[in-house]
Amino acid sequence: MIGFLRGTLAYKHPPSLLVDVGGVGYEVDAPMSTFYHLPETGSEVMLYTHLVVREDAHVLFGFATESERALFRSLIRVTGIGARLGLAILSGLSPEEFERCIQQADAVALQRLPGIGKKTAQRLIIEMRDRLPESSGAGAALTSAADPLREASEALVALGYKPQEAERLLKQVKDEGESVEELIRLALKQAGSR
Repeated sequence: MIGFLRGTLAYKHPPSLLVDVGGVGYEVDAPMSTFYHLPETGSEVMLYTHLVVREDAHVLFGFATESERALFRSLIRVTGIGARLGLAILSGLSPEEFERCIQQADAVALQRLPGIGKKTAQRLIIEMRDRLPESSGAGAALTSAADPLREASEALVALGYKPQEAERLLKQVKDEGESVEELIRLALKQAGSR
């Protein structure tokens, strides 16, 4: 996995940019929120990245902040939200604004984003509500898990479980384990016993 890139910004034309890292040019797609923070072409730039591997391509996405990348990763786990739609959401709302929309169940504001209809907005509100931090720390809090249950849930989702299934499994074992590792082990054991 490529966690970040630091190099010279060789080219920028939304949504694409090219970063020269030691003589290798990395093509990166980025949301407009990142483009607003980019330096002039020829300057040094550092981007947090997320690599999406598909059958026909490997696509690298870049973000100005860790909170943007964390929100992007949460968004693409929502049913029906792909990487392109995730970029569109981040181009239209900051992580803080998005969190506010989810907490206030503001489907109308979400529908103003390109590619987001009524059903998708409602799905975002339902599925993202449990993934956002409890406190009003806004987007910065997205970068760290609030508790072992959340970390265990994210790990199960990364292993291929649907978010709802991961939550269900963890609810069954939450009183039996304290550490993230214990919770994951117990949840997997529970899944295997069915």
